Amino acid sequence: MAALAAVSFASFAGLRALPASHGETRGASTTLCVPSPQGRGSQRPGSGSGTCGVRADARRRLGRRAGEEDEGAGIGALVPVSPADDVVQTGASGRRASGYYSYQGQRAAAEEAAFVRDMEAAAAAAAAQQTERQVLMDSDVAATQQSTYQRKTKIVCTIGPTSNTREMLWKLAETGMNVVRLNMSHGDHASHRRVVDLVREYNKGQASQGAGNVLAIMLDTKGPEVRSGDLPQPIELERGEGFTFTIRRGVGTDRTVSVNYDGFIDDVDVDDIILVDGGMMSFQVKSKTAEDVVCEVVDGGELKSRRHLNVRGKSATLPSITDKDWEDIRFGVENKVDYYALSFVKDAQVVLQLKEYLKGQGADIGVIAKIESADSVPNLHAILEASDGAMVARGDLGAELPVEEVPLLQGEIIRVCRALGKPVIVATNMLESMINHPTPTRAEVSDIAIAVREGTDAIMLSGETAHGKFPLKAVRVMHTVAVRTEATMAVPNTPANLGRAFKRHTSEMFAFHATMMANTLGASVLVFTRSGFMAMLLSHYRPAGITYAFTNDKRVQQHLALYHGVRALYMPFSADAEDTFNEALRILLKRGMVQPGEDVALVQSGRQPIWRSESTHHIQVRRVAHIN
Repeated sequence: MAALAAVSFASFAGLRALPASHGETRGASTTLCVPSPQGRGSQRPGSGSGTCGVRADARRRLGRRAGEEDEGAGIGALVPVSPADDVVQTGASGRRASGYYSYQGQRAAAEEAAFVRDMEAAAAAAAAQQTERQVLMDSDVAATQQSTYQRKTKIVCTIGPTSNTREMLWKLAETGMNVVRLNMSHGDHASHRRVVDLVREYNKGQASQGAGNVLAIMLDTKGPEVRSGDLPQPIELERGEGFTFTIRRGVGTDRTVSVNYDGFIDDVDVDDIILVDGGMMSFQVKSKTAEDVVCEVVDGGELKSRRHLNVRGKSATLPSITDKDWEDIRFGVENKVDYYALSFVKDAQVVLQLKEYLKGQGADIGVIAKIESADSVPNLHAILEASDGAMVARGDLGAELPVEEVPLLQGEIIRVCRALGKPVIVATNMLESMINHPTPTRAEVSDIAIAVREGTDAIMLSGETAHGKFPLKAVRVMHTVAVRTEATMAVPNTPANLGRAFKRHTSEMFAFHATMMANTLGASVLVFTRSGFMAMLLSHYRPAGITYAFTNDKRVQQHLALYHGVRALYMPFSADAEDTFNEALRILLKRGMVQPGEDVALVQSGRQPIWRSESTHHIQVRRVAHIN
């Protein structure tokens, strides 16, 4: 049994705590409850019951004077410094509720200044402690395994011929992989099913060992790609030479090759630039007929069979979800993947179409919109609103847009996803040179660091792990750069109020304040959730410490593998709250994730309480002592 000692705190989550002149506290923990909106009005705060409450009294909103008296003797007051409509209140009229702190509404200016200085010092100490724990730069696999759970930015690895064996998949997971990507542009359903089975085996083994490093599976659809046809052998083309793309099937010579899409003729105009493989080669359209597009080589190179074609500044008029995509989507439903990465999303309607299909199938699969076409940019906000997350697919995006626009768009997509509370993945060419070389370029290292600093949830490897020569080294480099970058990032004591629902959604408000409380104390967060909802909200606000999400649903555990800073662990919930708390702390202590003497914030989602019959939000701050 984990013994727990009491810990007091002077500030709760952005609310200036005004110390009480009298009152009583319990020794077990510091607790604050906030009923959810459904329960408002059933018990007026201060009615003598001791129930925690939320008031929308205009006199006590942001901006009221700290010294103003509260109505009703004995009602404690917390004065918000964050922009919330509602004000958290504790206690009861005429008496102090056991186990809760009560506060008066007066503080001298000098005391206030001293309080702020104390909080800043505590935050600085917490940041120093976090930095010390996170800077783990040893590159051998054992050290990497030990530090993996401290990295907050997740790593997505594409599985292919280099990595589709049991041995390599296990090593990738041990080195830092969090999400397995199945690229449906390559391979067949049989080969992908073998990978799914291996992931299931790995996750089952993690569960039997009591470990928590489970993998999520993301199925990446091929999408409406335009590709060249087969050639008997690669063709070497030089600048100024003529070359023709035709919609006639089966043509492959040294001067002409077929295209797999009849509408290609209508999609291009004279002087358009056709890009091969995202710009590795380029052609300028000189003329066209009913079947042929006659071009001049602008940037030469070696043209191989089945190359991906883009028209700069334009998107193909193909349907967003092709017949092959629907077959692959059904494959994903049958095999219970965790996410779809939907290619070439042009508008929100295609996302909603897929979600409606999944709802009809009873499939709990998240939809990640891949932003990779020129048409998606004007509809960006609507697409992200409709999706469960986004992927910045910079390869095709850089082919259809000027390359100098891609970094700006990457930052904008990350910013919007953060504001909406949606996970975001930065992908393509992150360690491209490591497909053939054992070390990255300095520019690639900077690219990873920039994505991490911008706030991405995950960074992705494609060819590096699918068919590269050094898949483990690529993952190790990505892990090490992410850890080092995170260690240098200043975490503000007050998290940014990114959510538009902050003022009207109690869960959102609660996650914000729970984050601030954990940051002030330098504490990790333990969240108990059946749906994953509160863990996702906490990830959105980026607590300084790791968020350990305990769930009794293995599907939710896998789903949370994509979220920044969340370490999901499976644990059956007990009907007794103390048993649940103690078991969670025992698990973390056993794995070395927390140490005796650490403060931890225990958070429970109001949507699905584990110890109360009514809907409520609840935090306890505890100090871990030891294991018996």
